[in-house]
Amino acid sequence: MSDTPPGNPLSRGDKRSPSRPGPSSAAFTSSLVQEGRLDPGLAGGAAVSVVTALLRNLELDEDQEPQGHLMRKLVEFLPARDTGKDFLEPIEGQEALFTSVARELRLEIPAVEPLVRTVFQTLRGFLSEGECQDVERSLSWDLHYLWRRTQ
Repeated sequence: MSDTPPGNPLSRGDKRSPSRPGPSSAAFTSSLVQEGRLDPGLAGGAAVSVVTALLRNLELDEDQEPQGHLMRKLVEFLPARDTGKDFLEPIEGQEALFTSVARELRLEIPAVEPLVRTVFQTLRGFLSEGECQDVERSLSWDLHYLWRRTQ
């Protein structure tokens, strides 16, 4: 039985050790380093912070397809790790997303928007067009706009 709360997109039967990344995590981070021209440490932190924030903003039901598939796929871009209660709390809009990412990465807020856009743009390359549209439809209006700007 999983120790992750039911309905949490990170609950999975195949618990991996916290040090081992998801199958797509390393490829995603490498792509951020190469295409986004980011430092490897910053790329890894940005991937975790932004994808986690994105998951917290999606208004999807894990048990319904194709949305459940999308959430499971996004989770694969994260290193396997334990999640706390704060994961379940949604981030309300773009300003809160930037503040959250800036706090987690210890950056100034003005430096975060280009980083978030880089992660979104790289993430689009790993998702199908339909999955990108599902993400777009599920975001608040201001995050929807930010997601669309990365096309």
